[in-house]
Amino acid sequence: MATTTNVFWALSAVILLKATAIQSQGYSAEQSSQCPEQHGEQTYPHPDYCDQFYLCTNGTLTLEQCGNGLLYDGKGAAYHHCNYHWAVDCGNRKAELVPISSPGCEYQFGLFSDGSACSTDYVKCEHGSPYKLPCEPGLAYDDRIKKCNWPDELVDLGCSPADIIGFSCPDKIDPHSISAKFEPYPRFALPGDSHRLITCVHGHPRLISCGEDSVVDESSLTCVEKESHYRKRK
Repeated sequence: MATTTNVFWALSAVILLKATAIQSQGYSAEQSSQCPEQHGEQTYPHPDYCDQFYLCTNGTLTLEQCGNGLLYDGKGAAYHHCNYHWAVDCGNRKAELVPISSPGCEYQFGLFSDGSACSTDYVKCEHGSPYKLPCEPGLAYDDRIKKCNWPDELVDLGCSPADIIGFSCPDKIDPHSISAKFEPYPRFALPGDSHRLITCVHGHPRLISCGEDSVVDESSLTCVEKESHYRKRK
């Protein structure tokens, strides 16, 4: 929640942080007791704490607190100008990260595994409430990088790409086949699916999706423009 502190104290901190920028914009030391800009919304880092920042809204300055699990660096925003703590470089600023946990959420805000070592879903927490979200088809959630990843990148965690995708890469490939033309990453059609194909990477399948207006041409195992593809087949 946003909190307003003693305006003079907050503005003094902004003066220290923004003195050079203010002077370059033509502000004097006396004028810098106000927000540098009187219109719109601007944010500035707190000099000491990574979970706090200053917010100027149409010339009104407030000291803001990031939600639990969030920090501020001015780059990206998961919620109210703050980003997930693992994505923020605090530099020399202190990061007070004490989990406020609730069922399914380590922090009040964050991205988390749903508990499975190889899941096509993950959990997004907002205000301590967990929401299960799906990965894109063919991907599994990798908690190490906090996003969905190729399942073959999670084999060391017990993930089975073949189970995720529903396709097993063959041990041997006909050297004269279309698939072999794409070695060392052979391709295969996915039966019954005209919008996606399989490419095998080190013996593990990856699901490749064509664009919205494209389909798989099984004669070349490539994605082609949908309209021209069906026109040629007439």
